[in-house]
Amino acid sequence: MADALMKKVAVHGAATVRFEHRHGATRLATLYHHDPLRVLLPDPRVGDLPIAVLVTTSGGLVGGDRLDVALSAGPGAAALVTTQAAEKVYRSAGPDCRIDTRVTVEPGAWLEWMPQEAIVFEGSRLRRLTRLELEGDARLIAGEMLVFGRAAFGETVTRGLVRDAWEVVRDGRLAWADALHMDGDLAETLAHPAGFGGAGACATLLHAAPDAASRLEALRGAAEGLEGVRIGATAFDGLLVVRILGGEARPVRSAYAALWSHLRAAAAGLPVRLPRLWEV
Repeated sequence: MADALMKKVAVHGAATVRFEHRHGATRLATLYHHDPLRVLLPDPRVGDLPIAVLVTTSGGLVGGDRLDVALSAGPGAAALVTTQAAEKVYRSAGPDCRIDTRVTVEPGAWLEWMPQEAIVFEGSRLRRLTRLELEGDARLIAGEMLVFGRAAFGETVTRGLVRDAWEVVRDGRLAWADALHMDGDLAETLAHPAGFGGAGACATLLHAAPDAASRLEALRGAAEGLEGVRIGATAFDGLLVVRILGGEARPVRSAYAALWSHLRAAAAGLPVRLPRLWEV
């Protein structure tokens, strides 16, 4: 009976957003969404990129739920995609919830995929895969952030599943793959000095571009003044990878946003300011 109930209430949301360069400007070319995912298209700030905002109308994910997101920018297009609020991953009675995101950037295009944080509750089971596919001289910034438990409620995460995987493909060749995988007893890994060292949140920030390595030293300089976090950055094969760890979610979020702002300004000449949703 319990299994039948979980199958009945599990949801499979989907969203497809594509931008193309037409008549001298980037315009929305394809839009599809299916409950519980919705796509909003607010007016961008003056001088900034067209923006799409993903919303999970269910208020969060439970075991068995699935979200499939497909984002793309055609040749010469430039756009930004984010989320309305933090994604909540609730305790599961057994099944995993899954979030699969595929980002495709075609020659001469620029795309930013910067969702707000995912909060994993005690006993939750999350499998997330972000696949970035670039062609030619395509460029992007992408990121993900994880928060372990609801600190405001005194919740700590001691058990569950967190699998957070990345794949970066350029011109059909796998350039980088990485996966964080913790299953079962999470408390030891989160507390261990050789693991997360007591971190309450973490984030990954990626910049893919033919000249990505040239941004490394300036980004490290920008990271030096950020407090309450530990930051590491490296560059290789047209990819700049940044890791952020912090004892609390707020400084990790602040660092994530600050380095994103720095990169978009340095790499694409875009405004340092972020979407209004990030200021709430």
